[in-house]
Order: sequence, then structure tokens, then C-alpha cells
Amino acid sequence: MALVGGGSAGIGRATAEQLALTGHRVVITARRAEALDAAATRLLARTGAVVHPLVSDMREPSAAERALVETEDRFGSLDVLVLNAGGPPPGGVLEVTDQQWLEAFDLLLRGPLRLARIALPKMAARGFGRVVFVTSTAVRQPQPDLAASVVLRSAVTAAAKLLSREFAAHGVTVNCVAPGATATERRRQIMESRARSTGRSYAALDAEDSASVPAGRTAQPEEIGAAVAFLASPAASYVNGTVLTVDGGRTETI
Repeated sequence: MALVGGGSAGIGRATAEQLALTGHRVVITARRAEALDAAATRLLARTGAVVHPLVSDMREPSAAERALVETEDRFGSLDVLVLNAGGPPPGGVLEVTDQQWLEAFDLLLRGPLRLARIALPKMAARGFGRVVFVTSTAVRQPQPDLAASVVLRSAVTAAAKLLSREFAAHGVTVNCVAPGATATERRRQIMESRARSTGRSYAALDAEDSASVPAGRTAQPEEIGAAVAFLASPAASYVNGTVLTVDGGRTETI
């Protein structure tokens, strides 16, 4: 059984699809019921698998426990946990307000760690589990106008490394997938923000951004989902504590 955060669109929905195609029963969570229901219907049509939508706002203190209880009541033990959330608004380090920092903290770090805190001991007790945090290549090659995402996803990456060492002996792996430029609504919003701040056209910035990728294009969400599904598979049983960069070769660090 797999639980996928942010499963109503983009990378979350694509990840749910890839997991369903590889035989997992899947629960997808997000905040908006209408979008979740639409995603579940689409996934059923594309995979033939029943995907259960679960409305949940992981910024709420009790949301993590409710989500896991409902998931286990409906489907049994949780094998795969994909911690994925949308990004906070663009802005530089000194442009992000106190309130925006707090909201980003709840969204990207505190909420996912609440889920991990509940799920990991149960996985360890059963002797099996796969936890994947979806982060960003911005943690390895910071982008100045994505300060909140860079800072807090870097913290997520550090937490994942610590957890990977703590639970490895119990048959549980903890890894990160770091997507680069991916054709999602989130990327469109970022590019629109950059267009407004620079006075350049969206089309010009989009083309320039895609051309900066050695592969010559942005990723499709399904390509990121496939990387997550790999880390959740038996083939990745000895992959633990790593960051799998999926960016067409764009990140310049080794």
C-alpha cells in the first residue's frame, strides 16, 4: 500500500500513477476534494487501479495521524510513503515574510516529518518500508528567487539522511528524489513570477530555461514519478540515504 502526498496534480499524481502501474494500491492526499476526485478518476481510467482520494491538509497538527489511520483501516499496512508537497511562493531570502516562512515550514518540513514520525516506527516493526521525500535540485544548486523552498527542502534532505541511517537495519529505506525543471503548474507559476519581475516574456524565459538543460527540454511529471517508483521497488532495496537527481543533466555539481 502506498500513500502519496500532493496527489491531485503534477508530480504527486504522476507518482501515484507509476505506483499503481507497478501493482500498488494507492491513497492520494491533497487539500481540495474536487481536484482529488478528478485525479482519482483519471488514474482509474489510465491504470485500471482503484486509487482512493483522501482530503487532508498536512499543515494541520492532527492531519498526519488521521491520514495514516484511515489509510490503514481501509487498505492495511503502509509499505510506501511519498512525501510530496507543492512549493511556497517565489521570493529571495530577505523578501520572504515571517508568515511566509512559517507557512513554508509547515508545508515542506513539519507536515512531512509528522507523517514520517508516525509511519516509520510501524514500518520498522514490520521489517519493511519505503519512504521517499520529493525535494528539488534547488537544494544542490540554489536558485535565489526560491529561497523558502531551497532552505526548507535542504532541511528535509538532511532529515531524510538521518532517518535513513536510523531505520536501515529494520528493512526500511529513506531517500529523496530531486526533480529539476518539470512541466507542472508550479513551474508555470515560477516562470510567470520571473517574467513579471524581469519584464521579459513568459515564452522567452520558458525557452531559455528549457535550453539550459543538457537534455534540451523540461521533464514530464511521469519521469519524476518513475524515479520515485524505482526507489519504492525491490530493485532499490540497497539504495538508502541518497538523493536521486532527475534533471536531464542540468545540475552542475557532482
